[in-house]
Amino acid sequence: MRLCTFEVTTVLGRFQRLGAVTPRGIVDLNAGCAWHLHQQGEAQPARLANALIPPDMLAFLQGGAAAMTLARRVLAQFEEASLSRVIPTGLNDAALLFPMDAVRLRAPLPRPASMRDFYAFEQHVKKGFEKRGEPMPAEWYEMPVYYKGAHWSIIGTGDEVAWPSFTEKFDYELELAIIIGKAGRNIPAEKAAEYIAGYTVMNDFSARDIQRAEMKVRLGPAKGKDFATAIGPVLVTPDEIGDPYNLAMTARVNGELWSSGNSGSITHSFEKMIAFASLEELLQPGDLIGSGTVGTGCGLELDRWVKPGDIMELEIEKIGVLKNTVVRRSQKS
Repeated sequence: MRLCTFEVTTVLGRFQRLGAVTPRGIVDLNAGCAWHLHQQGEAQPARLANALIPPDMLAFLQGGAAAMTLARRVLAQFEEASLSRVIPTGLNDAALLFPMDAVRLRAPLPRPASMRDFYAFEQHVKKGFEKRGEPMPAEWYEMPVYYKGAHWSIIGTGDEVAWPSFTEKFDYELELAIIIGKAGRNIPAEKAAEYIAGYTVMNDFSARDIQRAEMKVRLGPAKGKDFATAIGPVLVTPDEIGDPYNLAMTARVNGELWSSGNSGSITHSFEKMIAFASLEELLQPGDLIGSGTVGTGCGLELDRWVKPGDIMELEIEKIGVLKNTVVRRSQKS
């Protein structure tokens, strides 16, 4: 499935809803579940749907495998009913299907439970240490290290990202990310793939000048990262991704190709990341885990820097394009 969070405008205001992107458009999974349950003869389909497939992505992920299985059943029944070319409507004539151009995609998981960003591509890591005039640490090969970011600063595709007032070197970072689908502690690497709900594109924006200062005191990154992180456009389940270690990754700025890589060049796999992060620590559904930047996947490596007004388009095969514009805004007191 290609799961999303979409925003729809009604006479009562704007609402964010859990959806699935299909060739016909976006299916509202919560409304679709109520319709599905009504077809099965349930007495209170709407109330039950809110429990089984909530309209919120995080609550849906907390439903685990049972929620995913039911969502697939809903989509299958909706597709079967649509073969007659008459699109079904939900309870009280609720819309079940929305054209892509009639809604706005938001971050697939607007409020992750937490955010960990790893440092897993050797080419990028080597280049960073080289630019700082430091040797590559042997410890990097021994364990997949990460930092914890601001999971409340997530934006989605199409959103503007504000140029931080404290930086003159704004950068993008092209990453593949996963979202955890079930809780676990001390997860063995050989079982870690079972904990992945899906994959998405991640742009780990960086204020490079303040980040460099932070790292000189051997703490961080923090302020150099926490102002914003973009994910999207959708969350793609593992069955649709296939091999996550053979995905083309590109970044374009104002339509010009700046970065090109492949997820297969990763040194530390997501399975290793999950195993390491879960050591004596509970991972929860909705935890966001970034891969770190693919080789050549940022302006720092290329000595090229984005400017206010630039449009960044990060694309990963089988997932889609994450598009954001950087804007410089006037400071408010």
